[in-house]
Amino acid sequence: MVRKTVLATTVATATVMVATLGAVPAEATTHYYPDISETSVPKAVCGPGSLPEPGLQGDVSAEDRNSGRSRLGYRCNITKLGNVRGAGGGIVSVTFDHCSYTGSLFPGTNLVPQPGVQVVDVSNPRRPRVAGSLDEPAMRGGTWETLKVNHKRKLLAATSVPLLWGGGFFSVYDISDCEHPRLLNRGAGTKTPLPFDSHEGGFSPDGRTYWASGIFPGHLSAIDISNPAAPTVIWQGLHSVLGHGFGISPNGNRMYLSNAAGITVLDISDIQKRKPYPRVPHVAAYLWPDGQVNQHTIPVTYGGNPYILTADELGSGGVKVFDVTKPNRPRYVSQIKLEINLPENLDTNLRSSMGGSVFNSNPHYCSADRPHNPTALACSWESSGIRVFDIRDPHKISEIAYYNPPAQKGATIVDLPNSAHVLASISGAPAVEFLSFGMSVLNGKVRLDQAIGPRTADRDDRGR
Repeated sequence: MVRKTVLATTVATATVMVATLGAVPAEATTHYYPDISETSVPKAVCGPGSLPEPGLQGDVSAEDRNSGRSRLGYRCNITKLGNVRGAGGGIVSVTFDHCSYTGSLFPGTNLVPQPGVQVVDVSNPRRPRVAGSLDEPAMRGGTWETLKVNHKRKLLAATSVPLLWGGGFFSVYDISDCEHPRLLNRGAGTKTPLPFDSHEGGFSPDGRTYWASGIFPGHLSAIDISNPAAPTVIWQGLHSVLGHGFGISPNGNRMYLSNAAGITVLDISDIQKRKPYPRVPHVAAYLWPDGQVNQHTIPVTYGGNPYILTADELGSGGVKVFDVTKPNRPRYVSQIKLEINLPENLDTNLRSSMGGSVFNSNPHYCSADRPHNPTALACSWESSGIRVFDIRDPHKISEIAYYNPPAQKGATIVDLPNSAHVLASISGAPAVEFLSFGMSVLNGKVRLDQAIGPRTADRDDRGR
């Protein structure tokens, strides 16, 4: 792993943020991590019954796509038990008890017999079944990355995001009986819009606040759901040019908010404490060129010390691990990349992905098995499928399993109108990788002719 150099400078944009985020602490700093990691985690050792990847870790090669091998899928130490195809899987899904809730995609979700968020009973994992759907305006408007569960209060919530950006409609459900969610906010906020926008959203750990993050222009809203029957927007502000997902510390006082090139750390303790005139000051920003459009952050602890695991949705940045014992002086610990994400392999990455999707081999959402001393991290790695890592030692992370389902031939948006993957496949060009690929070209890591050659072109003999 390339050792990271850390540069700390005073936040240059502090004066812009004062009006909307309150006073900025004097110690607020920007920490820049300039290096590009050139090391992948060790490959999983596959046991009996596996159907492993034959080449680069995480790669569905051009040759496999052309020959039809990709229609068999790839698996290592994971066995599929069952599935529900339906009309497609939206952007994210969440689970509670024996139920799974499948996100909706606008407008396609409104073209199926049961529009909105699908409620799936997985009590028999070999034969999951659709138990019903949630069809309030927030659920039919496309939930994008806002569909979330709070296990402590047994709540499910989402906002309406028709295409990348939306808001206004917000629904909260009691999922004590997970197969039959009960709508709680039947007044304003269900059929009457609330004043907020969103692309992503999620609960505070205690479940009293739902945060909505609008991707442009970095608009953040806090919705008080102490009484979920009457949601109320209690704070709003602008934090940067682009906002995305986030993670919140266990005490609810600190937010690690994704931005275009890293993370913005915010002090949200005034919101957590319900102070009458709340401020949300900047604590720090962590920025890097290795990956773009940070997706979300998972706060965990090792030996009682706070760490974060944070995924970049674009640019082959993988998942980064930081020790945030001192959030204004974070310590880079390690990084999770697959072989297909290494700078020297981005020509293969691009060639393999042509004709597939706007998105390719990058982490989207990850989940740790437990918040304290976690042992495993599972990530949806877009075109590389589900990847599972051993994270017992954050300094020595390795891959332990993966599952990449069989490719489907001929599936269209007509067949799967609720599928974001099918929608993103219309263009066929992996646009999200062009910036990282360009940097690799400039650094002499890859060859342009190798990336844009025909899918059937043989890889050169550079020994990788």
